[in-house]
Amino acid sequence: MTSPIIHVGLDISKRFLDLDLPNSSASIPYDPKGCKTLIARLLALKTPLQVICEATGGWEHQIVAALHEADIPVSVVNPRQVRDYARSMGKLAKTDKIDKKVLSAFGKAVQPRLTPRPSALHAEISAWVTRRQQLQAMLAAEECRVMPGLPKAVAKNIAASIAHLSKELEKVTIQITQLIKKDADLTAAKERLCAFQGVGPVTAAVLLGHLPELGKVDNNQIAALAGLAPFNNDSGPRRGFRHIAGGRHSVRSALYMAAFNAYRRNPVLKPFYERLRAKGKSFKVALIAVARKLLTALNTAFKNPDFTLVTAPIGSPRTPAAASGAGFGGA
Repeated sequence: MTSPIIHVGLDISKRFLDLDLPNSSASIPYDPKGCKTLIARLLALKTPLQVICEATGGWEHQIVAALHEADIPVSVVNPRQVRDYARSMGKLAKTDKIDKKVLSAFGKAVQPRLTPRPSALHAEISAWVTRRQQLQAMLAAEECRVMPGLPKAVAKNIAASIAHLSKELEKVTIQITQLIKKDADLTAAKERLCAFQGVGPVTAAVLLGHLPELGKVDNNQIAALAGLAPFNNDSGPRRGFRHIAGGRHSVRSALYMAAFNAYRRNPVLKPFYERLRAKGKSFKVALIAVARKLLTALNTAFKNPDFTLVTAPIGSPRTPAAASGAGFGGA
């Protein structure tokens, strides 16, 4: 008889790893030695298990990598879902001791999917993509500080900071490009993405680094992961506004910017956008719809090698397939 899987809650903080084991618990320092201790305790259980931990803005990476190295199944889950689950259980307080037990209960009740082990190259690309976005945010903040009337010394200091950040942004962009070129599959995937009118090298890098599920899940799931799936808000006869929520902010932002180019130049998405606007949809609602349609087209292309890409430049004679929206799903 197969032993039931034990769901082990793991609460991660900057200094400690709080582990909820069957009939016991442990608080272990979060350092390389502590990671080895935690792995040893889990392996000593000699029973099928699944570790449940929350995404903590990057602090989980070290221990998750150690768990993957030891072939211990792990699920990195959305903290908001875990908190909502805790509230549903009547647990309004939040402490490390409570959190690790809630994670165990959440794992048993929800059975979250396992977090796949990324390759070392993919993990590095993901980290550099994140770093590029951080530099972009810092550069935008510095550019907003440029205004008339500043003392010359202050203006000079801001200008120097902008120049430095611009150079670093360029270096990081080159670094990402070089890393992608190291792998034939990633290079082919980037070319496949950039074949779509509206998707450039930056958007392609974000999708490769932060959306590894592309082509591996259905269109509804990929839209939800990117935060582009509209959710109902109905009750009885009332029909509320549909709205997007959650998802990966970095991916949604990249696709939103790609949609700005797609709705003006893509021979399929441009008429799709115009139809939505003609129906009275607001600019932002229509643009989000374009971003979602672009994403689902990319997802389909990754799953189906025979998927026909529509890449005719705007202004050229449109084929019947392009005019009808073939290859991008229904309007």
